Amino acid sequence: MKGPAAIDTLRKVPVRSAVRWLIVGLIAVATVINYIDRNALAVMWPEIAREVGATKDDYALLVTVFMLFYAAGQFLFGRLFDLIGTRMGFALSISVWSISIALHAVTHSILSFSLVRAMLGVSEAGAWPGAVKANAEWFPARERALAQGVFNAGASIGAIVSAPAIAALYLWLGWRGTFVVIGAMGFLWLLPWLFVYRAGPDKHPWVSDAERRLIMQDQAGAADPAAPRRSVRELLAHRQSWGMLACRFLLDPIWWLFVSWLPIYLAETFGFDIKQIGLFAWVPFVGAMLGSLTGGWLSGRLIRAGHSVDRARKWSITLGCMVMAPALLGAVLAAEPLTAVLTIAAVLFGFQVAIGNIQTLPGDLFGGRSVGTLAGLGGLAAVAGTLITTWLVPVLTRESYAPMFMLVAALVPLSLIALWWITGTVRRLDAPSSDS
Repeated sequence: MKGPAAIDTLRKVPVRSAVRWLIVGLIAVATVINYIDRNALAVMWPEIAREVGATKDDYALLVTVFMLFYAAGQFLFGRLFDLIGTRMGFALSISVWSISIALHAVTHSILSFSLVRAMLGVSEAGAWPGAVKANAEWFPARERALAQGVFNAGASIGAIVSAPAIAALYLWLGWRGTFVVIGAMGFLWLLPWLFVYRAGPDKHPWVSDAERRLIMQDQAGAADPAAPRRSVRELLAHRQSWGMLACRFLLDPIWWLFVSWLPIYLAETFGFDIKQIGLFAWVPFVGAMLGSLTGGWLSGRLIRAGHSVDRARKWSITLGCMVMAPALLGAVLAAEPLTAVLTIAAVLFGFQVAIGNIQTLPGDLFGGRSVGTLAGLGGLAAVAGTLITTWLVPVLTRESYAPMFMLVAALVPLSLIALWWITGTVRRLDAPSSDS
């Protein structure tokens, strides 16, 4: 029995193991660590800048260096995950980024900061194509957006806990000691990861027969070992790939604007010190966490209700954009810090509803042997868009951040145009009958 009838039968079979959720849970924890590491510099920047004699333009330079190497890392690790697999790909990525963040403790100049930020950018990039690949390998289509939402919630939780945790560590250990402590966290994560992730879903000893059938027989979300590994040229021969890349290019700058600049925005707009940043900077990312889970749940709910994957993904993305754009315009008018962070929380809620479904698209379009590469290309497009906005921040925020918020708000309707008019139908493209 194959096709929809087989999938309907599987839905009635009890699944006695949930290894797939344990795997995505560990990846979410890795993402928490990822965001604690990358946010540490922004939270402690006012003190670091005073000690090393740096300026706001120097910080923009460090963000640019990080993003350039993050872009390279997206493509490098996307291909690498397809070659060496999810287990070792994550082990390599988190090992290198943990060493990189610890090395921040011995920096003394913008040049040395640039070197360690470059190393951090390359290695941290591996988490995103790796998560998308693991998602495609371990989850059927109706669960994949929720699994991506759990992963993205890890990023939000990392951003939530990073500001108060880093502020507390800074008050206790200073900024150099803080970098050493957070660097050790990644190596602690490796122990359960290597123990739990023993093999893929087809061979993992803990996976029950029912769970294995659920994963492997839903070919829209299976690892599909028979699917060929596509070249970059072959992946980009499809309009669906270009639509996904355009959405990442246009929307990701919104997320990175707040990840990279929120502590500095609070310091410059409201005169906050590191302790006050720690008290306020986590609030917007609660909205992001809720958006991650909402977007994943909504997409899966629509599929279970009988809607196509194409319709479920596009409706969910559109809803996120409809929340995001007016909230960004509302942030322009925020005159009090509490109003500002709550409005930004709404922005990030809408962003995560949309982006979780966009990040799921590579697994909807291709089999597991090509997913990491397309996800890496998506990350590359995201960084390209982010670099443009990063260069504009010091210029547009000399008087206030309102012009910057208005600029990124204008990107939201452009992303919807890319979604509905460029992407075309979201469906598996590596089936024998597919066409571009």
